[in-house]
Amino acid sequence: ANASKSDAGKVDTSKADASKADTSKADNKIDTPKNDTAKIDTAKVDAAKIDTAKVDAGKNTAAITTEPSPAAATATPAVEPAKEATKAASNVPAADQPVADKLRDMLGAKSLRYFDRKTERAAVEKFYTAREFAPLWSQGGSLTESGKGVIARLKDAASDGLNAADYPMPDFAAATNPDALAEAELKLTASMLDYARHAQSGRMHWSQVSGDIQYPEHPTDPAEVLANVTTAKDASAALDSYNPPQKLYRELKAKLAELRGVGDGPVIQIAEGPTLKFTPAHGKKQAPVEMEDDRVPQLRAKLGVTENADDTRYDAQVAEAVRKFQLGVELKPTGVLDDKTVKAINNPKRDRQIDTVIVNMERWRWLPRELGAPSIGNAYVILNIPDYTLKVMQNGAQVWTTKVVTGQPGTHATPLLTETMKFITVNPTWNVPPSIIYNEYLPALQQDPTVLQRMGLKLEYGHDGSVHISQPPGEANALGRIRFNFPNKFLVYQHDTPEKSLFAGEDRALSHGCQRVQNPDQYAATLLGITDPQGHYTPEKIRSMYGKGEIDIKFPTPIPVNITYQTAFVDDAGKLQFRKDVYGRDATMLALLRNSKGRDLENVIAHSQPNYVRPVGNLGVSFASDNSGPSFFERLFGGPTFAPPPPGRRRQQPRQVITR
Repeated sequence: ANASKSDAGKVDTSKADASKADTSKADNKIDTPKNDTAKIDTAKVDAAKIDTAKVDAGKNTAAITTEPSPAAATATPAVEPAKEATKAASNVPAADQPVADKLRDMLGAKSLRYFDRKTERAAVEKFYTAREFAPLWSQGGSLTESGKGVIARLKDAASDGLNAADYPMPDFAAATNPDALAEAELKLTASMLDYARHAQSGRMHWSQVSGDIQYPEHPTDPAEVLANVTTAKDASAALDSYNPPQKLYRELKAKLAELRGVGDGPVIQIAEGPTLKFTPAHGKKQAPVEMEDDRVPQLRAKLGVTENADDTRYDAQVAEAVRKFQLGVELKPTGVLDDKTVKAINNPKRDRQIDTVIVNMERWRWLPRELGAPSIGNAYVILNIPDYTLKVMQNGAQVWTTKVVTGQPGTHATPLLTETMKFITVNPTWNVPPSIIYNEYLPALQQDPTVLQRMGLKLEYGHDGSVHISQPPGEANALGRIRFNFPNKFLVYQHDTPEKSLFAGEDRALSHGCQRVQNPDQYAATLLGITDPQGHYTPEKIRSMYGKGEIDIKFPTPIPVNITYQTAFVDDAGKLQFRKDVYGRDATMLALLRNSKGRDLENVIAHSQPNYVRPVGNLGVSFASDNSGPSFFERLFGGPTFAPPPPGRRRQQPRQVITR
């Protein structure tokens, strides 16, 4: 059959029986425009549409040729139309067809061997089926550009703090037959999917580290990864895009490269010498004392002090750089250059620093891809626990920052989380958490019945004997004048504090888990200026609201709050900073990575969460369990209007709500 010149839609195959028709007249049975075969539009002929099931191969096939030749008709052998149609429909190059056949067999019978995740297996099977099992990473036995790009990215996995050994790369050069090429194809596909998943979500799930971590899940879609990488002009760049996009992550990546490129020893050695100290001015009579030493220019270069690079004076700027260095290497942050500090500066501890940077890069993978709210200039709050700082960011720039006090190590550690701040409360009532009531206040009350009264706390009992302890609004309130509410399952929040002296200390892990903010009026005005600019809030306006009644100011657009744990970060001057691992998060993660069982680290661990409403144990009092009043969570963050409190419980001050 001359399929290239026949219009399958116009062939009357029922008339192709040679026993009923003269083959010399077969050509007349094709309905062509004006019976002129030269005018057939061959570009529109679709041979694949021939209904081969109706063609009787055992009969004379000359009835479907447009170039009648009795001699040729009688000499044409019988054909297998089904097989010919299959070949015609295949888009796989002939050189790759044997590999495609092997891939079809392997994905049909052995896909579990390469892809043990159900979603990945289904995506891979669908992807290769759609391309008729044509190999992607090789063509004619040679690597494609996409294959070269993926392999290059996998080989460079260490630059992103990943382990290249986790992504085995087959040797395509050694694959000399269809079986080996098909196996290499699937191995590279599996490694590519593993890399994308680790790059985006991390090698370990955050639940592997601690029960007080909760970030939004953002797993990769294997079908999207396959489509993205295989259609990109640069497969390496497409695969790299699954790493965190944040600037702070990219800066850590650059510093990791620097640490690995310096070599075994430091570039600059600070010589031993006398202790150097800076003495600030005291009033008008005593000027600052700046010691001079020939080592100071080297010290400036070593610690990244670029201003007055050749100055030999040990001034305030150099002393501050020394103090920050001491803080990062867990020396007493005095700002004095003594022998211990010189030794620490000369010993770069590269391996330890590299490990610290890597685990911090891993934690960045847990955070959302977008930290802020797009409708308000991608604004967000980010709090770094080990650095005890809080920053408000908008349009990629820092808007405001302040010091904070965070939770004590252990059971009171501040959790890592991402939530949205929905409103602030001016003049908050402190509803004491059950854990503090039962673990601290009730035992203290047994020892001293007047302790709560002296602290300005109110002890109330419900009709069922439940206990509620609160502190009314006021200057001495434990929450200070303002509470910043981002409801979460850990029941932590940010607030003011009457204990302002705590912000003067270097180690500020002192709270029960909430974060105390040094300048809450400025913080409130900054947040409201972003989310409600028409309100014209200033610190003075916020302070004018101080009084005895609670005032809720709701945000028209909630602002994301990201509580992070950055023991390694790059500061605004481009200097790599290290902070003390106050909660032991780095140590836990390094132990998991070094003793990893591969994919087990990606499994989610279900931690038994503490019950924040009903404390464990019996201290001779009961805790409300009915629906007679607001739950502790609702007391903490506010909620709908409730029915009048049961007998025996005092009515709280009415709450004022400001919305726009």
